[in-house]
Amino acid sequence: MNASAPTTAETLRSTLGALLDGLPPRQASAAVERLIANYRGRTPTDAPVLRDRSDVAAYAAYRMPATFEAVRSALDALAEAAPGWAPASHVDVGGGTGAATWAVDATWDGPRRTTVLDWAEPALALGRELAAASGSESLRGAEWRRAVIGSGTTVPDADLVTVSYVLGELTEQARTAVVTEAARAGQAVVLIEPGTPEGYLRIREARDQLIAAGLRVAAPCPHDGTCPIEVGKDWCHFSARVSRSSLHRQVKGGSLPYEDEKFSYVAATRFPVEPAASRITRKPQIRKGLVLLELCGPEEGDGAGLTRVNVTKRHGDLYKAARDVDWGQAWPPPSEDSEDSEG
Repeated sequence: MNASAPTTAETLRSTLGALLDGLPPRQASAAVERLIANYRGRTPTDAPVLRDRSDVAAYAAYRMPATFEAVRSALDALAEAAPGWAPASHVDVGGGTGAATWAVDATWDGPRRTTVLDWAEPALALGRELAAASGSESLRGAEWRRAVIGSGTTVPDADLVTVSYVLGELTEQARTAVVTEAARAGQAVVLIEPGTPEGYLRIREARDQLIAAGLRVAAPCPHDGTCPIEVGKDWCHFSARVSRSSLHRQVKGGSLPYEDEKFSYVAATRFPVEPAASRITRKPQIRKGLVLLELCGPEEGDGAGLTRVNVTKRHGDLYKAARDVDWGQAWPPPSEDSEDSEG
């Protein structure tokens, strides 16, 4: 794990602020509104998403901090499942301005060979500028390569391949092709989509593809079996807290110093991993003398599938741990006996 993760996040925020300082407010607001419409699926698929530098700058201010935190949360789960592993090479497919590359840098120490593939040259150009202003050799030395993302995409072989907030922009055929190529190229593959029912379904389909290609799930699922969630009734997603800079608040029209980014993800590998015994799938409910946890557990045995666990004061130290855990984390804590969590 990278001890400089907080510094990386702070550097990204300050670097964004410096590069976007001269963007005209009206132009930024108009671009952000159009990008929000695209993010919510209201923009025609044949319309260019990032047309020029103003669009890219607005996108970076609007989306990059949240994308960074969501990807970093997913990567943290992978790092926990593979504690002895660190990627020496990383390819980010559809990486745009490079949020995922910053998240990788915040998760693992280098050195690392980094390649960003994207179809929008203005996004690559701004991503290159942001990386050049960082203190990371891996980011400053990254290759920013223009490539069509979809059917026919070729992904260089790498220890880690990330595809974040991209699958929703593609046709079904192109999504299948990109996931297939990521599975072929990567020793570890991490896919992230918005934490919506539609985003979850894209991740669920991609998860099945990765398993069929011979990879094993490292996170968030504690197993490689069929997802126990009934489609149409619920969806698997998580939340990452995003600190807002003054610039971020201005662009997004908000007043709070933070926001919560909802996302769905899957991390899978071609090497042995230690998945969580169970994963907390909803925000824990803390009541007097009681913590209610909703879990996704293993395929077989006690706690299989989706379960609800009551952790009370009589569980001692486990109760104290339950009061501190968060949505998306593994359960029980590694130092505790999982049998003690049964209520």
